[in-house]
Amino acid sequence: MSPRSAKRPASSAVEDYLEQILELINTKGYARVVDIAQRLSISQASVTNMVQKLDAEGLLKYEKYRGLVLTTAGEELARNITLRHQTLTDFLQLLGLDPQVIYHDVEGMEHHVSPATVHAIESLTSHLKRRPALLRSIRTGATPPRGRRTP
Repeated sequence: MSPRSAKRPASSAVEDYLEQILELINTKGYARVVDIAQRLSISQASVTNMVQKLDAEGLLKYEKYRGLVLTTAGEELARNITLRHQTLTDFLQLLGLDPQVIYHDVEGMEHHVSPATVHAIESLTSHLKRRPALLRSIRTGATPPRGRRTP
């Protein structure tokens, strides 16, 4: 089977695996089945099955007892997943929500939001960071002062 392409979106489970694999590689320098199982709180057998599937789909290279590495396609998809996760987290943090609420909401939203929506949220977050008075008014539910614009 050829590497995954944009025409067939990844499932939520595939996204969770790729996100964790990239994070492990970035923090530890490698990713092993045991580490992935621990991070996702699932059995090593389940991880092995998924890793073999991701290998067959061209998203990673897996050698039993040796670990795994992401292919170019797998790394690109994992980076996009991580960016989407961070964009949603940044936006909700900007609104001053509780960290546990943010974590729960992002985990629920991240697999169901379109690239266009992520881009719009990213743009809105950027604008709000440059307009502290507007951000404060959003956080408090107050209306922004009229006639004055903050940079």
